[in-house]
Amino acid sequence: MRVHDRPRDSAQAVEFGQRRVGRWLVVVAAVCSLAVVAADGLAAPGQRSRSKTIRRAAQPAGQWDKLTRGTFVEDAFTLLEGPRPDYGSTKQLVTAAVDAGVPAAAASGGGMTGGLKWSALVSADTLTDEVKDMKDLLATACGKLSDFKGGGFEEARCGYSSLAMIFGVIAAYDQSDVRWRKDAATARDLFARVGSNCKVGTDQSFAEAKARLDDLTGLLDGNSPEPNPNVEPAELWSQMTGRPPLMTRLEMAQDAMRPAIASPADFAKLADELLQAVEIVAVIGEVIQQPDFEFHDDDTYKGYAAAMRDAALQVRDACLKGDYEAARAAAGKVEQSCDACHGDYRS
Repeated sequence: MRVHDRPRDSAQAVEFGQRRVGRWLVVVAAVCSLAVVAADGLAAPGQRSRSKTIRRAAQPAGQWDKLTRGTFVEDAFTLLEGPRPDYGSTKQLVTAAVDAGVPAAAASGGGMTGGLKWSALVSADTLTDEVKDMKDLLATACGKLSDFKGGGFEEARCGYSSLAMIFGVIAAYDQSDVRWRKDAATARDLFARVGSNCKVGTDQSFAEAKARLDDLTGLLDGNSPEPNPNVEPAELWSQMTGRPPLMTRLEMAQDAMRPAIASPADFAKLADELLQAVEIVAVIGEVIQQPDFEFHDDDTYKGYAAAMRDAALQVRDACLKGDYEAARAAAGKVEQSCDACHGDYRS
C-alpha cells in the first residue's frame, strides 16, 4: 500500500477497511464458484449431479464501491478460451490411460472397456481361422450320439459358445474386411443357444448340435443360416457365452502357446498358431470384463482379465517383430495372470 493511500482519519479508516473486506469477499466468492464448477466437471461418468442447474456460491449481499466493482469481470468465462473440458469423454480417458502406462492401442476406440476397438485385439484373419478350427472340433464332438453323450457334449459346448463369442465380435467389428458380417447376428444367436443347451448330453441337444453344425458348414460354403424366430437375440455377452466354456477355450489357447515359445526354432515355425492363440486370449480377456458378465463389477477380477489381455497383446506384438525373448517373457505374464486369478476365484 502506498503512503498516500493510507486513511487520514478514523472515518476514512472504517471506509477503507470495508472496501478491503469487500474485495476479499468477492475473491472468495469467485474462487468458491470456480471450485464448484470444477468439481462438477471432474466427477466421474455416471457420478455427476442429477440436477441440471450448476450450484454456485451466492454473491455476497451489499453494494460494492466503484473501485471494487472494476476489479473483477461480471462473468469470468468470457475471458477463457476454448470449450470447457469434458473429463468423461473418450479422449480424456485415453489420455489418462496413456499417462498411466496403458498401451495406446488398448485405450482407443469405443464400446468396450477403456474404449477399445476389436481390431486392436484380433485380426479379421484370426476370426476366420477360429471359425474354421471350431468347425473341425465340432465335427468330431458331434459325430456320433454315443460319443456326444460320452463327453463330446462338453467339447460341443466349448466350441459353440466360442463361436457365439466370435460372431458377437464380428457383428461389432470396426473394420469392413471381416467375413460373415451380414450373418453374424443370426449365427451368434443360434450358436449361443446350442452352446447353452449342450451343458448336457441328450438326444435333443445332440440333434440341435448336428443342425447347427450344418449351419456352420453352410456358412463356410457361402450360405446364410436361417434365423429361428424362437431363438432370443443374444445381445449381451453373458447371453452369448458363459465363463466355464471360455475358460476351456482359454486353456486350449495356452496349450497352443507353450510349444510355440519352447525355443527360437519353435517360435519361428509356429508363429501363425501363436498369433491366433494370443489374439483369442486377448478377446476372452476383454469379453469377461463386459457389463453383465460374471464378476464384471469385481475390480480384482477385472484387473486379472485386463492383465491377461494386455500380456497377450504383448506376445502378439513380439510375434510381429520376430522377437522371441519378448514373446516368451510376455507369455509368462499371461500364465501368471491366469494362475493368480485361479488362485482367487477357482473353487
